[in-house]
Amino acid sequence: MIRGIRGATTVENDTEVEVMTAVELLLEEIIRNNDIDPEMVASVFFSATDDIRSVFPAKALRKFEGWTYVPVTCMQEIPVTNSLPSCIRVMLHVETTKSQREIEHVYQAGATVLRPDLSNKF
Repeated sequence: MIRGIRGATTVENDTEVEVMTAVELLLEEIIRNNDIDPEMVASVFFSATDDIRSVFPAKALRKFEGWTYVPVTCMQEIPVTNSLPSCIRVMLHVETTKSQREIEHVYQAGATVLRPDLSNKF
């Protein structure tokens, strides 16, 4: 079964170092909590609010060993009025035997407000 695994984080400043660090931390937790091997991954979609311009968030995934051939793309979030600024979201499409209930979605930093029922508090 292919399941979607969600995550999101925010940054204080739009710098390459800060965006890369935040995305790496987010991905590390998603991968660890869901026992993901890159061979299980069909694709990964990243989105960012329009105030994130310093780097493609997908670049962070390329730092992980074994993820070279996983299809990855970035896109811009739709600019909804009063939406969370400086936010980076990710959706991994993963082959797994886990049920929807067993999937661990990860929300970090300011993004915990998006899904407080699923958030990991930092």
